[in-house]
Amino acid sequence: MRALIENSRSSPGAYRVTRVISDKAAAGLAAALELGVPAQSIMATAFSPQGPQDRADFERKLGLAVAAESPDLIVLAGFMRILSADFVRAHQGRIMNIHPSLLPKYPGLHTHRRVLLAHETHHGATVHFVTEELDGGPPIIQGSISVAPTDDETSLAKRVQEKEHEIYPLAVRWFCEGRLRFAEGRAWLDGEALTRPVQLEAARC
Repeated sequence: MRALIENSRSSPGAYRVTRVISDKAAAGLAAALELGVPAQSIMATAFSPQGPQDRADFERKLGLAVAAESPDLIVLAGFMRILSADFVRAHQGRIMNIHPSLLPKYPGLHTHRRVLLAHETHHGATVHFVTEELDGGPPIIQGSISVAPTDDETSLAKRVQEKEHEIYPLAVRWFCEGRLRFAEGRAWLDGEALTRPVQLEAARC
C-alpha cells in the first residue's frame, strides 16, 4: 500500500490513491493517514461468526465505502478476505490483486514455505485481475527471483516483497493510463491479449 501511494506521487498524473480500506485494525491505516490518504476500517469481527448473512452485511458496508469513492480500480494489498462472487461480479475487470508466487503455481497461503519444500529454483510475485476463482484471474505481470540454498521463509518473503513493490505500481499505472484492461476473460495490454504475464525485466516503460 505504501509503495503504491509513494509511486503515485513520484509519477504525477499516473494514478491517485483516494482511500485505504481495511477489514481489521491494520498498521497500514496509520501509514496511509501519515501519507495524507483517507483511511478507514470495516471490522470483519463485527460480523462474527461470519455466516452467510454476516458476510453479506460486511460486503454491503464495504461496497458502500467503495462506491463513495467511485474508483476506476480497486487494488487489493494484503487484504486477506475472500470476496464473494457477487462482489467480484459487481466490479468485474476493476479489481486487481497481488499474490506471492509465480501463478499458476502455488495459489493460496504459505507460498514461501511450499516453494522451499518443493525445492524450486525460482519464486516471485504475480499481479492479476480478480475473478471468482481464487488466485485464478488473468495474470498481468510477474517479478521473479532465484531461490538460494540459504533461503528461508523470511528471506524469501523479503525479496519477493521487493518485486511486489516494483510490479504492482506498474500494473496500476498501465490500467489508469488506459493501456491495460480486462475483456473476454483475459488481460489486454496495449491492444493485445496477454497469453502469458509480462515479465518485469521486459516492462520497464
